[in-house]
Amino acid sequence: MLHKVLVANRGEIAVRVIRACREMGIRTVAVYSDVDRTAMHVRMADEAFLIGTAAPSASYLRIERLVETAKRTGCEAVHPGYGFLSENADFAQAVADTGLVFVGPPASVQRSLGSKTEARRIAASVGVPVAQGTMDPVTDVAAAREVCDRVGYPILLKPAGGGGGKGMRIVRAAEDLADAWRGATGEAQTAFGAPALLIERYIEHGRHVEMQILADEAGEVRWLGERDCSVQRRHQKLIEETPGPSVDDDLRARLADAALRIARAARYVNAGTCEFLVAPDGTFVFLEVNTRLQVEHPVTELATGLDLVALQLRVAAGERLPFAQDEVVRHGAAIECRVTAEDARAGFLPAGGRVDLLRLPSGPGIRVDSALELGTWVPDEYDPLIAKVVAHGRDRAEALARMRRALRETLVGGLPTSLPFHAHVLAEADFVAGRYDTGYVGEHWPPPEPELDDRQTIAAAIAAVLAARATHAHPAADPARSPWAAAARAEALE
Repeated sequence: MLHKVLVANRGEIAVRVIRACREMGIRTVAVYSDVDRTAMHVRMADEAFLIGTAAPSASYLRIERLVETAKRTGCEAVHPGYGFLSENADFAQAVADTGLVFVGPPASVQRSLGSKTEARRIAASVGVPVAQGTMDPVTDVAAAREVCDRVGYPILLKPAGGGGGKGMRIVRAAEDLADAWRGATGEAQTAFGAPALLIERYIEHGRHVEMQILADEAGEVRWLGERDCSVQRRHQKLIEETPGPSVDDDLRARLADAALRIARAARYVNAGTCEFLVAPDGTFVFLEVNTRLQVEHPVTELATGLDLVALQLRVAAGERLPFAQDEVVRHGAAIECRVTAEDARAGFLPAGGRVDLLRLPSGPGIRVDSALELGTWVPDEYDPLIAKVVAHGRDRAEALARMRRALRETLVGGLPTSLPFHAHVLAEADFVAGRYDTGYVGEHWPPPEPELDDRQTIAAAIAAVLAARATHAHPAADPARSPWAAAARAEALE
């Protein structure tokens, strides 16, 4: 077993990894940028080291600094979390070259599956359907136009060099291609340093369904169920749930078989996710493999009772998977809402700031993954995710009821958040009925009728607290009014 791990990340995922390590008796080393000096993950780790300034390129993306810190502090392994360098093959290779263990798939797997073109080839080679389109990147709009005319509209432009929804564009007509091409290539260049795009036929009303996989170095692979991640803005997920409302046993078995075939063909190791787009008729196409732990892993953990981070660490230490496929049993339903520092009413515009008021939910069936505390500064430099509220119930109806209750309990003041969006969706008829796809947000948000603003809710809560303090001061605020003081006075009179 590992004894000391460097956590090459920040925020709630760094906290999540540190907690898993604590339970396993593994010491942890945190890293931080200058704006994260007082962050929760810094204080929770056994050791913490400054690695640069706020810009990711000057801190959390500095491969040589991260590896050097791990070596200098006596770490045996590096856990990348998600985002930042988690799917960077050069980072995985640099860790391995230094004699350390990378908690994730090896660099060779990262390179093959990190390339969308190679991943599509692997999927096609084992009989998994892929979307009609290009296998190789396209670098100019003239060639793109020829492909689009042959494939037929609508089409999807997606960066060949990266994922996470960045740079993707849906094009529904030939006259829209040029503008979409400029926008997609520009964003791809900025985000991934490569403007080349892939072109795929776009499936209308498709549902984004992914299969969680886990594999060990002996070649054993397990699938741990599906997650429906169709509620997205700008192709980035906002709500995830398991089981998928539209996934029956037959579709689940076909998706599991496809995921296992891809994982075995790629010689996958550690945790990962095979993503698919499911058409209304139940057919599906392969999208990509995320070669890392997913943001939404808690819904799978609640449904299966498995600790995916602990399993990642055990597999990285060379252990075999401790269960057979038929021992994976899912119980009930789980749903996750990603709470982000974004103004949902302004097109999900990111906005940092200080957390001036905070109340996180709890109670039966509720889990919160967060690094927020009262006074926490949410920087503009990083992903806007600030918390994940997850609900589990005996069935979907109970999980939804618990999530609605949890959202009512949640208050984050000082900056705009996505909480109003989540509250609206959890009460919206189509979502409650499970009738949603990747176009859901565009069709259902913002609501036609004005709803109570979260800032109004927070202001009302503050006003209520201040009013209560002014008119009903707690006895403890005045020692003379304390019942213990009254008892002492009574004793003195006796």
